[in-house]
Amino acid sequence: MDKIAVLIPCYNESHTIKKVITEFKSALPESVIYVYDNNSSDGTDKAALEAGAVVYYEFQQGKGNVIRRMFHDIDAECYIITDGDDTYPAVTARQMAELVLEKKADMVIGDRLSSTYFTENKRPFHNFGNRLVCKSINVLFHNDIKDIMTGYRAFSYEFVKTFPVLSKGFEIETEMSIHAVDKNMFIQNVEVNYRDRPDGSVSKLNTYSDGFKVLRTILRLYRTYKPMAFFGSIALAIAILSIGFFIPVMDVYIRTGLVPNFPTLIVCGFAMLAAIQALFTGMTLQTIVQKNKQDFEMELHRVSERKRELKKEYY
Repeated sequence: MDKIAVLIPCYNESHTIKKVITEFKSALPESVIYVYDNNSSDGTDKAALEAGAVVYYEFQQGKGNVIRRMFHDIDAECYIITDGDDTYPAVTARQMAELVLEKKADMVIGDRLSSTYFTENKRPFHNFGNRLVCKSINVLFHNDIKDIMTGYRAFSYEFVKTFPVLSKGFEIETEMSIHAVDKNMFIQNVEVNYRDRPDGSVSKLNTYSDGFKVLRTILRLYRTYKPMAFFGSIALAIAILSIGFFIPVMDVYIRTGLVPNFPTLIVCGFAMLAAIQALFTGMTLQTIVQKNKQDFEMELHRVSERKRELKKEYY
């Protein structure tokens, strides 16, 4: 088991990977640096080997797939994930690692948005998207995470070994954040000075398609983790529509004793039944979610015990 493992997912980052590895070696000389090459065609793996990193491969394309492989393969007391594009400062890694190792944080977020991100990043829609995603998650999940989409994070062993990776691409950061909030894990924010990619380095993130994937992920996870709120909102909206159309029919009936709009009355009845069904769906799923949280706590105990056994073996 490593004390600190620096994990770097890479796809065509030969232009910057040597510099990233060198800086993290200097900042965390006791760490082991792992580069996971994701089908690069520009010699990223060779550059990483020359710089002294341990290189592994993930052949399923997508950042989420790479992180899934990393979390399966590596055992460490503290994990630091960064990008291979030289946009995150290695000097902050020590502070992030200490929060995990000494303060028992489960996830430490490298917060770009509170420092230089909006001045360094030259893509205005990325800036807007980061604000939108961050605000959406903090409102929906009642939290105060400063930067949802950052690729610079530190994790505890317990987080890594209990996190179910479902996303295949760049939605993975959103999934991590929501999982940590929902499971009441200890989250810390550390402000980092973001710098834009150097000349010759090209972003793999598509502003529009990946942005929509992230928003869709937020909606999916809100339905999964907050089913009562999700289906309850649907039930309330349908019930309000049903009542809104029913009131005029009822008013005519009270005044005349007649029901001239039978189709409207029938649709209102079915709509109210749909609202009731949505409400009970939310209640049922909320019970399942609560049971899953209880099971998760027991899984945390098992993972912590496994960590103690690994530390005895290695130390």
